[in-house]
Amino acid sequence: MKTAISLPDALYEEAERTARAMGIPRSQLFARAVAEYIGRHRREGITERLNEVYEGTDDRDTPGVRTEASLDSLRELTKNDTW
Repeated sequence: MKTAISLPDALYEEAERTARAMGIPRSQLFARAVAEYIGRHRREGITERLNEVYEGTDDRDTPGVRTEASLDSLRELTKNDTW
């Protein structure tokens, strides 16, 4: 599918340099960038939905679960994980 987009000159020039350095056509660079962006937001949506599910839970009601293992702690521990 062909499409036309408008970019600031500086971004376009950086995309040109990056595509050349990677040895790929500019259109492939844009396709990869959009795919990565969409994938990231998809994962963020999953995390948000999980947070909503677990928001109302109380760790004190679950034997053996330490309250220090909060969602914030888990997010920090897994921030560089890829799913």
